Amino acid sequence: MADSKVEMISRLAQWKIDNFGPCSFKKSDPFKVGIWNWHLSIEKNRYIYIRLYPEPSRVSKEQPPLARFIFRVSISGANRKHYISPIHERLLRTCEDFVWPVEPTFHGRFIIDVEFLDLKICPLNGGDACSIWPSDGGMQSVSAQSSLQCLSRMLDEAILSDLTIRTAEGTLRAHKAILSASSPVFQSMFHHDLKEKESSTIYVEDMPLESCMALLSYLYGTIKQEDFWKHRLALLGAANKYDIANLKDACEESLLEDINSENVLERLQEAWLYQLNKLKKGCLTYLFDFGKIYDVKDEVQNFFSHADRELMLEMFQEVLTVWKPV
Repeated sequence: MADSKVEMISRLAQWKIDNFGPCSFKKSDPFKVGIWNWHLSIEKNRYIYIRLYPEPSRVSKEQPPLARFIFRVSISGANRKHYISPIHERLLRTCEDFVWPVEPTFHGRFIIDVEFLDLKICPLNGGDACSIWPSDGGMQSVSAQSSLQCLSRMLDEAILSDLTIRTAEGTLRAHKAILSASSPVFQSMFHHDLKEKESSTIYVEDMPLESCMALLSYLYGTIKQEDFWKHRLALLGAANKYDIANLKDACEESLLEDINSENVLERLQEAWLYQLNKLKKGCLTYLFDFGKIYDVKDEVQNFFSHADRELMLEMFQEVLTVWKPV
């Protein structure tokens, strides 16, 4: 059935139900978040009972999810209403592990949102639960690890370094060859008769020292995931300035993963500034297709006072596309 489909963007799942009708129970199609397939269900008795649970499988049995999430129910119509749950944190194994009772009876079309704030794998041996966001990725080969260790030593110990990077907060040492291989802008600096070639010094005064160190760690292949997440906006600016395409793509994908009501307008502005079409589309979809524009209505006026005219036009066109007469 059409109204059993769950739409996904970032960590937000949305289930649109056109009409509960005479039914007393309805279950969604499976949708994937993290390593698990999930279901939503709604049951009508004295209350409306909403459930969230992983699909029974070997994965959910051997690596059950510890989920932190929040629900919201939106009722369509002239008197638009919202019912928002507290933030829940549950170990979810079966459909009985989480039930949210909502007292009102729903008539007509309504929408159920569940936003996953965190997902952890709960080990069966009783160890600490480990978040799947962020993830360090798969295992690297022994040779790759050895190479990375060498590059890390070159950076940390300034082994045969031939370049000084000056920031407003201090200096760093690096290697022209590494930077040239990573960025055509750096390569141009060191291969033409520019002042950077003559002085072997680059001035990066628009980045804090810590963010500049994160940029070097990325270029040397030794950046830690938590450092990437902490400095990703600064890294995005550097990737755009120095034409580091793979870093720019990585920042866009990362910023797309955790869009929420608190950061969506800032993300939209960054997407417009750096021409990140995927992130821009994700933000517009979050705001209009998923109806989250109501959550930021107090911030929108200030956003419009600073937003680019063409961006405002795109947002208006998105409104016209999404909010067609029923």
